[in-house]
Amino acid sequence: MEHLFGLFFRSIFVDNMIFAYFLGMCSFLAVSKNVKTSLGLGLAVTFVLLVTVPVNYLLQVYVLGPDCLIKGVDLSYLSFILFIAIIAGITQLVEMAVERYSPSLYSALGIFLPLIAVNCAIMGASLFMQQRINLDPANPQFIGSVWDSIVYAIGSGLGWTLSIVSMGAIREKMEYCDVPKPLQGLGITFITVGLMAMAMMCFSGLKF
Repeated sequence: MEHLFGLFFRSIFVDNMIFAYFLGMCSFLAVSKNVKTSLGLGLAVTFVLLVTVPVNYLLQVYVLGPDCLIKGVDLSYLSFILFIAIIAGITQLVEMAVERYSPSLYSALGIFLPLIAVNCAIMGASLFMQQRINLDPANPQFIGSVWDSIVYAIGSGLGWTLSIVSMGAIREKMEYCDVPKPLQGLGITFITVGLMAMAMMCFSGLKF
């Protein structure tokens, strides 16, 4: 249980997808103009992570790993394309659900909702999971069970959501600020992201 809590909080604050690895920056910068759309996309990304990372974990452990299907055969080289296929399928289901139950959010997210399928934060989480299967079990980043992968997925998703919602709130406030003309738009946004990433580095020394 202690390992699960450590993995959860570490994936939110220490191994944050945005501020530690800068993954998913395209949709992060494009959608984080207000809190509502930021929260909607963040929850959609979290749900996709919650489904795809455990599924990809099972795929890696029971199908793609060495000696899983055929003794002496390692199918790990197929992981990239299979992970993408699973992510794309789940994203399509999420897109259909959002369009059905929240047309306003679907309209606000626009092209960035189907682009969750190519959000590098989601693919990155599956690839990090694949690497962490082989770590020492004493390592706080170790993922050795489906529960570990679920906790890691939820933590990574919430970390990404926390980042984009925080950015959305700041950008809403900046609409009323006197930003120098050369820095208006993405200029001041990049500066803000950099400062937020530096602030998140204070968690890097924590031992979970």
